[in-house]
Amino acid sequence: MNIIRRRVLGLLAGAAAALGVPSLWMSRMKTYDGPVSDHFDGLHFFDPDGVPPKNPLDILRWQFGRDRQRHEWPEWAPSPYSDTPPQRVTGDKVRLSFVGHVSWLIQTSGLNILVDPVWSMRASPVAWAGPKRRNDPGIAFEALPPIDIVLVSHGHYDHLDIATLSRLAAKFSPRVITPLGNDATMRSADDAIKAEAFDWHDRGDLGNGVAVTLVPTRHWSARGLFDRNKTLWASFVVETPAGKIYIVCDSGYGDGKHFRRVAQAHGPLRLAILPIGAYEPRWFMQDQHMNPSDAVNALADCGAEQALAHHHRTFQLTDEAIDAPAIALAAALDDARIPRDKFVALQPGQVVEI
Repeated sequence: MNIIRRRVLGLLAGAAAALGVPSLWMSRMKTYDGPVSDHFDGLHFFDPDGVPPKNPLDILRWQFGRDRQRHEWPEWAPSPYSDTPPQRVTGDKVRLSFVGHVSWLIQTSGLNILVDPVWSMRASPVAWAGPKRRNDPGIAFEALPPIDIVLVSHGHYDHLDIATLSRLAAKFSPRVITPLGNDATMRSADDAIKAEAFDWHDRGDLGNGVAVTLVPTRHWSARGLFDRNKTLWASFVVETPAGKIYIVCDSGYGDGKHFRRVAQAHGPLRLAILPIGAYEPRWFMQDQHMNPSDAVNALADCGAEQALAHHHRTFQLTDEAIDAPAIALAAALDDARIPRDKFVALQPGQVVEI
């Protein structure tokens, strides 16, 4: 493979991985086959209050446009923190450990729950190109406690990592809760993954007084060239003894309707986990990823008592600098006259307890 062709394919692999941009490689994944609904037309899922994803010409304009302003990240940006979690957390406490990007370990009521676990070095459909980790996971895989539940929000490569799910299945055999169609993706790759598919507004009992409800989010899904929006995407509301935790793994802001609806249907919320990164350039990203100002608005809309930020510092998916999301979050909080300690951007390995 010549150098120029490899560079082009590498750039497009990066787009495929992180932005929900389909890859050049035809996906082998199976897709959803079910009844028509208010967000499924029999072939594709859609958000009645959202917008369609960008087309391939827009992708090329962003990747190769003359006006592109990309801030290169350091090759390696280690976190000063590392967590060795306890085997279990009991009682009415919730312990949250930030693994990195959108991956979290949530421990409560004797259950260990992982969200969008990615321990791989690349968030990509190929091993030789695409977004590469800039820091180690905040918890070493070998230091994980027994995992009972895994929540996977959608099929993009920086969220649904088959290699990590297979490792978890082999070591812990957890239940994997995911939106419609993503279960087929997982099982077609590894039938040991115990995937269970849920629709928007479905509620699943996780045991020990903990439950999860899948709620609409402003996003989309694809893993290959021909499977755009053939699997569903979602956010999560997790009911815990310490209150409800609203976990938004990927979302645009739009007019804030999605967040206000969650407040109406599921409030009050004890904690919101909101994305703040992968937002530049805005003309391309605003419909699928929030910037820090959007995230502050989303916090106000959902009404959570506290917020934690994620989707930053680990994989360079878009054009902003590595520290830009955290800096912009502080500025947006100041502009909104919200105390900075109400919405905190952690680094991998940091822990919060509620």
